[in-house]
Amino acid sequence: MKKTALITGATSGLGYEFAKLFAKDGYNLVLVARNENTLNEIKQSYSNIEVTVIPMDLSTPGAAKEIFEKVEQKGISVDVLVNNAGFGLMGKFDELDLKKQSNMIQLNITALTELTYYFLPKMKQRNNGRILNVASTAAFQPGPLMAVYFASKAYVLSFSEALVEELIGTGVTVTTLCPGATKTNFGAVASVENSKMFSSAMSSDVVAKQGYEALMRGKRVIVTGGLNKAGVLGAKFMPRSLAAKISKYVAGEK
Repeated sequence: MKKTALITGATSGLGYEFAKLFAKDGYNLVLVARNENTLNEIKQSYSNIEVTVIPMDLSTPGAAKEIFEKVEQKGISVDVLVNNAGFGLMGKFDELDLKKQSNMIQLNITALTELTYYFLPKMKQRNNGRILNVASTAAFQPGPLMAVYFASKAYVLSFSEALVEELIGTGVTVTTLCPGATKTNFGAVASVENSKMFSSAMSSDVVAKQGYEALMRGKRVIVTGGLNKAGVLGAKFMPRSLAAKISKYVAGEK
């Protein structure tokens, strides 16, 4: 019997690449994103697996529960949960639109937490399951000019690492993917494509492959790219005030 992977943010970037990787290994897919037309186009590209599409805006309160209920109604057993959907915004906290920042918190934090809450119990019952939460190198330091985004990714990392300890012996693993700048739609949405942080952005297929391999090994945290690994290591040993200043500099235009 084929296993099933549920992937959020599945129509582009890392989510799209994750779908290809799981499909290549014979997984059935549950793909979640806002654009129904694009989801259906992707569905048509797979003929050897079952693909279920769920058009849903995860920045809407209650969306995670609705997804879970739809999956349950269809009798689908989710073996792998990939919490990939998320976005960021560039600008000073008090000058950015509050509604957009609240939506970011809802998507990056609340939806991820609720999806994990709903799908985890049955994974534990089966003594088998994998969860991949997409954080960022932003999780390791404060981020002036992207304050809420960096804070949201710090939550994802802390939450995920705590779950790892709680789930020891259950057969369920949690892996946190922490990429740096990656060539996806994120840069355009966050208005950071011209910032210094995107001068050495990695391709989404490379990042997804490294995250996928780490997930399958049951690794706790994966930071992609040598420069990103060095930056994360440096952030651990420097004062957070200095890390914040460096983050602010890197967020500036090239």
